[in-house]
Amino acid sequence: MTTVRFTHLDTPVGRLLLTADADGALTSLSVPGQKGGRTVLDGWRHDPGPFRAAADQLAAYFAAELKEFALPMRASGTEFRQRVWAALDEVPYGATATYGEVAARIGAPRAAVRAVGGAIGANPLLIVRPCHRVIGANGMMTGYAGGLERKTWLLTLEGVLP
Repeated sequence: MTTVRFTHLDTPVGRLLLTADADGALTSLSVPGQKGGRTVLDGWRHDPGPFRAAADQLAAYFAAELKEFALPMRASGTEFRQRVWAALDEVPYGATATYGEVAARIGAPRAAVRAVGGAIGANPLLIVRPCHRVIGANGMMTGYAGGLERKTWLLTLEGVLP
């Protein structure tokens, strides 16, 4: 059994919990109160070492100095979720996409929008895998596991919202 390594980072959106695998790849980033977020479990090892690059890049992002993360990431999910998550990585800083647009990017039919929304909601790497950039077809802020106030804050930081 592989030991999960973790650390916490204090940020403008609250205290983040980051986890990494044995190779140092980021496996999750959770915010306080996140729907489906992770919590520290017995047997996990606190070790800030593997998270130095993530901490530096998140600090630069929150200072509006970084637009694209370059971190090793490894998230577990079905092939469908992996395709949706890869599509999230294609939504650039300062832009948004609708759930329907994400479905189209992965070649899913319009009827799959709910499934796409479920995959986006299951994204274990908030902020660094930008699910906050996905909005409703009507332009409304909808469904963010980290809370709509954080989604609004992140989109304001990126210049999408005034």
